[in-house]
Amino acid sequence: MEMNYLAILVAALIPLLTGMIWYNPKVCGTAWMNASGMTEEKAKGANMPLIFGLTFIMSLLFSLGTSLLVIHQSHFYSILLNEPGFGESGSAIQNYVDEFMLKYGSNFRTFKHGALHGFISSVLLVLPVISINALFERKGWKYIWINTGYWTLSMIIMGGIICSWI
Repeated sequence: MEMNYLAILVAALIPLLTGMIWYNPKVCGTAWMNASGMTEEKAKGANMPLIFGLTFIMSLLFSLGTSLLVIHQSHFYSILLNEPGFGESGSAIQNYVDEFMLKYGSNFRTFKHGALHGFISSVLLVLPVISINALFERKGWKYIWINTGYWTLSMIIMGGIICSWI
């Protein structure tokens, strides 16, 4: 199974695009600013090229991690990786891998399936992480739900793209 780097790059753009809409003042931006304690003055003093650049780099990492959550076939490789003959053309284990992937390599490789895993991952991973940080930062539930909603939407779209394109 080869990695589709275009899918990873496109998926890495999703948090930026989603954030542009989600955090717009007409959507959740004003509520987020109030819940987070952000002010117009603070926002104007930010180095936005640096923030967007680092966001894209972090989104690339997030995109690669998401691929591990939504592509079941990658786990098959990790199970057999240390078997003698793995990766050697013509070996018994490599023939098994090739036959298995030929038969099952495209199972569960749809946008819908990736979106489902994006949603599940956001509930089981993102919600707890944001909640824990927010509790210690003394942020309210509005802050938690706004940020979790953003990441849930982003992960649904990212998961769908990655799962259907790779």
